[in-house]
Amino acid sequence: MKTLVIVAHPHMEQSRVNQRWVSELAKYPDKFTVHQLYQAYPDGHIDVEREQALVESHGSLVLQFPLYWFNCTPLMKKWLDEVLTYGWAFGSTGDRLRNRRTALAVTAGVSEDDYSPAGKYKYTLEQILLPFEMTFNYINADYRGYTAFYDAEYKSTDERIEGSVSGYIDFLSNL
Repeated sequence: MKTLVIVAHPHMEQSRVNQRWVSELAKYPDKFTVHQLYQAYPDGHIDVEREQALVESHGSLVLQFPLYWFNCTPLMKKWLDEVLTYGWAFGSTGDRLRNRRTALAVTAGVSEDDYSPAGKYKYTLEQILLPFEMTFNYINADYRGYTAFYDAEYKSTDERIEGSVSGYIDFLSNL
């Protein structure tokens, strides 16, 4: 089954990395479905049943977003809160994500060194993303980790972006 990549970037037109990653996914329509939350729900009102059906129709789920205040974007958080419901994602009958391969694709504005115990933020990106891993574990999904593009704000050269594409596709293809 295909992989569903849910992209939640509120300013997609300004994100060269996310734009390039999404354009690469479009080359593989038999492998990936891209679902852009800010395009689908410009008013912020999420159609929960539609989202749940979309997730159910795919084999794997990837959440793609830029880090916002060391978390996901507001609409991605709302998606998690509203779509991962009791009785669907968890609870005695909530098994729709059980064993479903899940992962994250994240862009971070600053360097990887800043996300280290000795760095500016004192925590690794893996530590910052731990609530997502915990969420996926709570709903019995099969969390496969994350891929990240660091220094998106300061060093998004054409060469770096282009160099990230094959690793991004390989990560998603090997969930």
